[in-house]
Amino acid sequence: MLISYNFEKIKNGNSRKMERVRTFLTRMGLGVDADVELFVIAFNGLDIVGCAGLAGNTLKSIAVDDAHQGHGLSTKLLTEIVTYAYDLGRYNLFIYTKPENYQMFRDAGFYLLTSVKGRVILLENSKSRLKQYCAKLAALKQPGAKVGSIVMNANPFTYGHRYLVEHASKECDWVHLFVVKEDRSFFSYQDRLNMIRAGVEEFGNVIIHPGSDYIISRATFPSYFLKDEGVVNYCHTAVDLQLFRDYIAPALGVTHRFVGTEPICKVTRFYNQQMHQWLTTPSLESSPITLVEIPRCEEGELPISASLVRKLLFQNEWDDIRKIVPPTTYDYLRDLFSEESSAYHAKRKQAALRAAATAELSVGV
Repeated sequence: MLISYNFEKIKNGNSRKMERVRTFLTRMGLGVDADVELFVIAFNGLDIVGCAGLAGNTLKSIAVDDAHQGHGLSTKLLTEIVTYAYDLGRYNLFIYTKPENYQMFRDAGFYLLTSVKGRVILLENSKSRLKQYCAKLAALKQPGAKVGSIVMNANPFTYGHRYLVEHASKECDWVHLFVVKEDRSFFSYQDRLNMIRAGVEEFGNVIIHPGSDYIISRATFPSYFLKDEGVVNYCHTAVDLQLFRDYIAPALGVTHRFVGTEPICKVTRFYNQQMHQWLTTPSLESSPITLVEIPRCEEGELPISASLVRKLLFQNEWDDIRKIVPPTTYDYLRDLFSEESSAYHAKRKQAALRAAATAELSVGV
């Protein structure tokens, strides 16, 4: 008997329709991640029988009702969501899924990148893209017995970031600094990259690498971009750190990874804790990487942080900002906000309103 299906796209913000999607996913043992922008839903009549979500360039929350498996629905559903992603110009795709789904997605042209035993696997729609990326990194490999690495968002670049880079630069022959690529922060990727470049220019042994999908991205570490929701996920950290240890570090000969201590953000603090397991444990297949934690710089009694800079920025406290960011960052920020037409004025106003609303709610509690 031929079963017909209809497909509908539903945005995550559509609360009325999403209630049914949540109910379906809960029944299938899955949840709705906050970073999923849109779902493709498969209907048989009026019943939801399949679902696939798109978060950036990552496919997730993919499920098919047991009664409709074996009828080709999984393939049709995957085709629908992949086609939609391509229509948006997102061609490098990843799938976050359960290990038991591996063969289905392997048959659809997705290849295993890494896995967390018994919990989750990460696949992408290319069998060579990661190898090609590592080959490009290897071309930048420098000689040295002690080669450091830093992964940095810098939203924006502060004296704390500069201190971390300076410390690594003094200790190592070379330092590879990776910039988080995702445009999910207050400051755009390009502006963050520019501030970092200007802030570390004096260190001749620091090589800056543009961001990639393989280091703290929405594919490898979605929790990082859901910090406001307090999302902490063991599997996310494991996937991201395994990719770094197994592929990226060997390509560059990295022996050490430098991080700042994290007294404020519990997601970043958990990530730092997990580095001890996934980077330094000698029993894993790849060579261990030494983790170096540097105490966070302080201004007065407060740890210097990008979040503090943004808070001061929302309050228009430029004199206080000057105390905790390098001159290169300060000048860059002043330029960004010098034009009344700057998009950052609107972003600052929206962020200030959100902060005020959050403060009011906490007082009410």
